[in-house]
Amino acid sequence: MTLLGDGGAGSAVAPRSPGHPARASRRPRGRRSQLTLLMLACDGLCVLAVVALFGSSAPAVAVFSVSVLVVHAFAGLYRVRLDLSVLDDLPLLLSSTLAATGVAAIVQVATGLGTLQVRDLWIVVGQTLLVAVARSVLYAVRRRQRIAGRVAVRTLVVGCGGLGLQLVEALSSGEHGLRPVGFIDDDPRLPPAQRPLPVLGGIADLRELVLRHRADVVVIAYSNVPEMIVVDVLRGCQGLAVEILVVPRFWQVTPTHRLLQSVNGVPLEQLRRPAFRAPTWALKRVVDVVASSAGLLLATPVLAVCALAVRREVGAGVLFRQERVGLDGQRFELLKLQTMRPDVESDTRWNVEDRVGPVGGWLRRTSLDELPQLWNVLRGDMSLVGPRPERPHFVERFSRDHDGYLWRHRVPAGVTGWAQVNGLRGDTSIEARARFDNHYVENWSLWLDVKILLRTVVQVLTAAGR
Repeated sequence: MTLLGDGGAGSAVAPRSPGHPARASRRPRGRRSQLTLLMLACDGLCVLAVVALFGSSAPAVAVFSVSVLVVHAFAGLYRVRLDLSVLDDLPLLLSSTLAATGVAAIVQVATGLGTLQVRDLWIVVGQTLLVAVARSVLYAVRRRQRIAGRVAVRTLVVGCGGLGLQLVEALSSGEHGLRPVGFIDDDPRLPPAQRPLPVLGGIADLRELVLRHRADVVVIAYSNVPEMIVVDVLRGCQGLAVEILVVPRFWQVTPTHRLLQSVNGVPLEQLRRPAFRAPTWALKRVVDVVASSAGLLLATPVLAVCALAVRREVGAGVLFRQERVGLDGQRFELLKLQTMRPDVESDTRWNVEDRVGPVGGWLRRTSLDELPQLWNVLRGDMSLVGPRPERPHFVERFSRDHDGYLWRHRVPAGVTGWAQVNGLRGDTSIEARARFDNHYVENWSLWLDVKILLRTVVQVLTAAGR
């Protein structure tokens, strides 16, 4: 499969080793961050001005101000867009201000500060209009700065074909705040005489070129390189402070929506920052520590009974220790309750029922043999939820045979995972497991973790009842 190429065949590129190749991110995009701060300050001043005009108590002003700023932020009104237009912002400004007013009203009633009054609706109208006027001025100033080249953002364009040329020509006006510095393509379709910018390298060089040319934005305007190779290269850039804009497939026949930006009639969709790079990812570790600590404390009697039963069945060596591969390919010692003779370690993880006694079989069926992994979670070797860890030689074999397998290791291994609750355990497709695990990595949320844990509990209870 190709990225809707302009013609010609692209060269194959081996995917980079994943992990976290760029934990030391480059400088922040200061000029773009400045506009976000200006919009925040502008909205805050407008809130204070409108509330002061209509009159209100200090606590009510504080509640309304915070509500407006928070709701606007969640609505995406502080994202820096390529096309600065108040008319595009206006519907969202009005709806989010209404939502903020509702939030403020609920807080005021709950805290005894008062109830919503008719004049509060005038505050909504006044707030929206004042913010629209203020942003019009702010956007006009910023457009002038863009055209003058004072806030231009260095940009790389992937795809040296007709679409890439169209985008570069449109961006040359400077109005969108992007300044292309070169093309990236393995097989440029445009002849050298028609290229307004040089071809700096191939798609495999993207990460290196971003760093070398200090680029803040990469625009994917199609190329002839196979799609999965582009995906692997983009994953390798996830540690960099670079914004990725992609021309959507079939954009010529697909209606645009608010989340898309536009350059000269060509829509661009921003790739969402990977969840494991977001600030909320730190909450996952907090949940892991709290939950594993509580789990170990509550499970101590159960572990003691299970350990005694294991000791009676298999003799010495209650704990089973095995080297596994986790975050960034780092190895750690995984703990489980022993369920078969300690001197037997099969090269596969299934079809071992003949080596497992009644106690071991029951522990496996109820997943109680996994309880010691709560200690791995507390230590930081693992997380409650994540891709299940494999032994080093399996990782080496699977990563050689299955594209995308290594990308599972961008996050810590888990006691349970998205692949497992979808039935991919034991003798099942490795490729499917990697696909589910990578989906989890790139779409992580705390709620997804909760959902996986709840489904795990249901599956464990169901299996225990058989």
